Amino acid sequence: MEIDLAAAYERCRGIHKRHGRTYYLATRLLPAWKRRHVHALYGFARYADEIVDSTDDLRPAARAARLTAWSEGFLAGLAGGPAEDPLLPAVLHTIAVFDLDHADFASFLRSMAMDLTITSYATYDDLLDYMEGSAAVIGTMMLPILGSSDPVAAREPARQLGFAFQLTNFIRDVAEDLDRGRTYLPDDHLAEFGVTRDDLRAARAQRRSSPRIRSLIRAAVARADEHYAAAAPGVTLLLPGSQACLRTAFQLYRGILDEVVAADYDVFARRATVPAPRRARVAARSMLTRAGTPMVASVRG
Repeated sequence: MEIDLAAAYERCRGIHKRHGRTYYLATRLLPAWKRRHVHALYGFARYADEIVDSTDDLRPAARAARLTAWSEGFLAGLAGGPAEDPLLPAVLHTIAVFDLDHADFASFLRSMAMDLTITSYATYDDLLDYMEGSAAVIGTMMLPILGSSDPVAAREPARQLGFAFQLTNFIRDVAEDLDRGRTYLPDDHLAEFGVTRDDLRAARAQRRSSPRIRSLIRAAVARADEHYAAAAPGVTLLLPGSQACLRTAFQLYRGILDEVVAADYDVFARRATVPAPRRARVAARSMLTRAGTPMVASVRG
């Protein structure tokens, strides 16, 4: 069992290193014993997402069946049954070690299933319902691993950071999501700026945003900034050994939005990424920042 468990954790670490560069870098700033548990949660979430998004050769019904089967295997493992998937022993072990809330995982799997049938959201409240499972619960899953001096007070900032990270991904990945037939910018938000999905597809084809689309993205960035501002007080509520990790992840994800702003809110010309030298500087600065130093995240005008 120990060999299988070690292999499962290593599998999760490999997935994290391959697909989650930003958060993988931040995770390296955690105490060594905590890292594998973060890798396990990332591997679990990424694997489910891959079933939904990286099996384009399968029809939606086949992808749904695969997700259902994998989810049932996970739930059986939670109930004490054998975990046949080589990745699952790691996340099941992490859940047991930290007594993580099983409801968070059920909520996450619900949102993954939504991606198989829902391609757009009418309002921001509708999108928040999806993100509750796809993003907010990731924050609450992570909180016991990071540790906090006041877990009750830290819970809402953790949820808000999940929302902020997810919105950052949605803003950066508008073009990629269009290729999958989805838009995560709510319909009422599109209408507010006079933008249609056809406008987005045209911008994708031309690799250039229109003034209306740039205004739409500007507003989306401001909304993400509100979530970052709400999340910022949570950093200093973490145990000192975890603050550099989250400070780094916070600044690097928000740095993606800095790159969007620098591109004049054109998310179609190129994919916004934080340059490697800046990534290294942020990590080094976070390591040198004294624990308890407040995190500042103002909303852009």
